[in-house]
Amino acid sequence: MMRAVLTLRQWFQAARRSSVGRAVLHWRTPMWGVRVILALWLIGQIAPAPVRAPLGEPQTVKVIHPQLCVHTRLIDEVPEYRIQQTFIAIREMGAGTIVEFFPWAYIEGSPGVYGWGQADKIFKHARNQGVKIIARMGFVPAWARPDLPNQPPTTLNTLPEDSFDEFAAFTALFAARYADQLDGIVIWNEPNLSFEWGFRPVDPAGYTRLLAASYGAIKAVAPDVLVLGGALAPTVEPVGSPNALNDLIYLDGMLKAGAGKVMDGLAIHTYGFTQPHDAAPAPDRLNFRRAELIHEVLADHGLGDFPVYITETGWNDHPRWLQAVTPSQRIDYTLGAYKLADETWPWAKKVCLWVFRYPAPTHSYPDYFTLSTTDFDLKPLYYALKAYGVGSE
Repeated sequence: MMRAVLTLRQWFQAARRSSVGRAVLHWRTPMWGVRVILALWLIGQIAPAPVRAPLGEPQTVKVIHPQLCVHTRLIDEVPEYRIQQTFIAIREMGAGTIVEFFPWAYIEGSPGVYGWGQADKIFKHARNQGVKIIARMGFVPAWARPDLPNQPPTTLNTLPEDSFDEFAAFTALFAARYADQLDGIVIWNEPNLSFEWGFRPVDPAGYTRLLAASYGAIKAVAPDVLVLGGALAPTVEPVGSPNALNDLIYLDGMLKAGAGKVMDGLAIHTYGFTQPHDAAPAPDRLNFRRAELIHEVLADHGLGDFPVYITETGWNDHPRWLQAVTPSQRIDYTLGAYKLADETWPWAKKVCLWVFRYPAPTHSYPDYFTLSTTDFDLKPLYYALKAYGVGSE
């Protein structure tokens, strides 16, 4: 600190001897203002340098249980070293795949103008750690969803049918750019919820047309990239509800519209809520084994061997949320779910937990879905999954 004071004093002395310095010191800037500016500059010189994330030797994942997968939230992560830290922890857990959201609106803010920076960082570190990515696509830029007179304002989830081809073109460009690291592309998210369909009535046939447009565009440029339909939200909302449509009914509508021919697999969400992993499924019940009812719908359409990707699942251990379980139950149910899927669901290709970590705390129950705090304190469930994933439990 004394050295900083002497430096400041010396600067003033040198400035007074200089005609330019005298002009700066007397150019309508009070002396206290100059001192504040210089003090801030000096503080900036002693601030720690940003943490860097240099790439090390390429790694591989020791995959014992291929279904082990986790959803991340890296697209909103600011420090690059946190992206790297996340992939290292996931690799060490024995998970060979993550699910990540890549919003169209973030990348193509104006037609034909792309900002790939954040996506490139994510794929760079995924490649370096040997982890594959299932990319979830969605969020519509304003230019592709113009507001119309006398119509409700659009949202990021509003995709007019006139823009299906533009969305499909973007997904194809994305697939071509990252084809070597993709385990699949999910077209949209929970289209059986009105909120996720732009607060419009849900439309299985309309969604299937979007899926078909995307499937054709992607296969034309990246034929080996898997295109996944869905991901369907678990809900028991009946036909005619303004909020959503039962996922079993919605899937039936998709398949009747020809969705089985324009997807390589189906992405679904199935949460445990307060029930154990082995609680029996029922059409009017939401639990982990609801996935079996989804499989039955596929089988009814002659698709009994069709691949299913569970891209969101898990339990919550918030102490005051009504849909939560205890921390020990969360560990038991999660490990039990993986063992159940591994032993009895050959059609379930991935079981991906929501969620590894949030870039910032929500200060509410969603924080208790995570495997790591925002400060990167890994939770007991992470270590339990790591023991399962690398075969040391």
